Amino acid sequence: MNLQKILPPFFTLRFLQLCLSSFLFFASFNMIIPELPAYLSSLGGEDYKGLIISLFTLTAGLSRPFSGKLADRIGRVPVMIFGAAVCLVVSLLYPLIAGVAGFLCLRFFHGFSTGFTPTGISAYVADIVPFNRRGEAMGLQSLFSSLGMAAGPAFGGYIASLYGITPLFYCSSGVALASILLLVRLKETVPEIESFQLAHFRLKKDEILEKRVFSPCFVLFFSYLSFGIILTIIPDFSAYLNIANKGIFFAVFTLSSLAIRLLAGRASDRHGRIPVLKAATLCLALAMAAIAFSHSKEMLIFSGVLFGFALGMTSPTIAAWTIDLSLSAFRGRGLATMYIALEAGIGIGALGSGWIYGNQYDRFPLVFLLGTAGALIAFIYLFITKTASKTQPDHLGLD
Repeated sequence: MNLQKILPPFFTLRFLQLCLSSFLFFASFNMIIPELPAYLSSLGGEDYKGLIISLFTLTAGLSRPFSGKLADRIGRVPVMIFGAAVCLVVSLLYPLIAGVAGFLCLRFFHGFSTGFTPTGISAYVADIVPFNRRGEAMGLQSLFSSLGMAAGPAFGGYIASLYGITPLFYCSSGVALASILLLVRLKETVPEIESFQLAHFRLKKDEILEKRVFSPCFVLFFSYLSFGIILTIIPDFSAYLNIANKGIFFAVFTLSSLAIRLLAGRASDRHGRIPVLKAATLCLALAMAAIAFSHSKEMLIFSGVLFGFALGMTSPTIAAWTIDLSLSAFRGRGLATMYIALEAGIGIGALGSGWIYGNQYDRFPLVFLLGTAGALIAFIYLFITKTASKTQPDHLGLD
C-alpha cells in the first residue's frame, strides 16, 4: 500500500511531528481533569468546583493577546514550547500544595499552557499548509489533539485508580516533557523572527483583538459554553448515574469526534464554513438536551457521541474560518482572538454551571439545557451573519 497516495500532500514529517507533540500536550493537562473535582473536595474545596475550569480558562484567555503577538514576532516554536513547559512545571507542583487556595492558584497558572501552545500550533499549521486545504489540515491536526484529549482522561482515570492522584500528576508532567522534546526539533516558519524583549508584552489597543474574526469567535463562544458545562458537571453527573470511571464520557465524546473531523474539514473546504457550522451547532443543541434527560449510562454515552460529532465539526471549521479571515502578518493575533472566545465560553460555562448546580442533583437538567440555549444562539447567528471566508490567500505571509 502506497501511503503517499492515501495521505494528503501536506502530511510531511514535520506535520506529523507537530501532531504527535499536540497529542501529548493535550493528553498532559486533560488526564488530570476528571480527578480534580474529587481532589479539590478532599482539600475542603467542594464549593469551588466551578473554579477548576474557569480559573484555568481565565488565564488562558488573558494570555492570548500576548501569545498571538509573540507567535508573530519571535516565532511559533518558542510559544509552543513555553506552553508545554508550564504543563510540566505545574503538574510537578500539584502534590506539594495542601490547601484550597494553593490549588486554585496552580489552576490559574496552569492556564498559561493552553494560552500559548494551541495558538502556536494553529499558526504553524496554517503556515505550512496550502490555502485550499486548511479545513482538512486543521481537521487532521485537531484529530491528534482529540486523541490526546480522549486518551488523557481515560488513562488518567486508570492511573489514579491504581496508584492514586500523586503519581497521576507526575505522569502528566512526564507527558508534557515528551511533547517539548518533539517541539525543539521543529523548524521555525516565521520568516523574520525578532529576539524576545520585554517590550513585546506592551500591547496597543489594536493588538489585543483581531476584529476581522468576530463572526467565527461569536459562534465559538456560544458553542463552547457547553464544553465548560461538560468539564465541570459531568464528573459529578457520572457519579450520580453510578458510572465508576469519570473519564468515560470524555473518552466517548472525544473518540466520536475523530471520525468526523476530517470529513468536516474537507466539507468546509469544498462547501464553505457556514453550512458545516449550521449542522454542528444544531447537533450540539440536540446533544446537550439529550444529556439533560439522561437517566442511564447508555443514554449518557449516546449523548456523548452526539456531543463529539458536534465538536468534531466545530473545531477545525472554526479554526479554518478564522485563518481565512486573518491577514498572514497577523495570523497569530487572529488565532489568539479565536482562542480568547473559546476560553471565555468554556470559563463562563464552567463558572455559571458550577454556581447554578451548587451540588444539588435536581439541577442537572437545567444546567445542561443552558448549553442547548447557547448552541441555538450560535445556530441562529449563522443565518444572520454576512461574513464569509476569503476565496483567495492574501499573500502577505507564507501562503
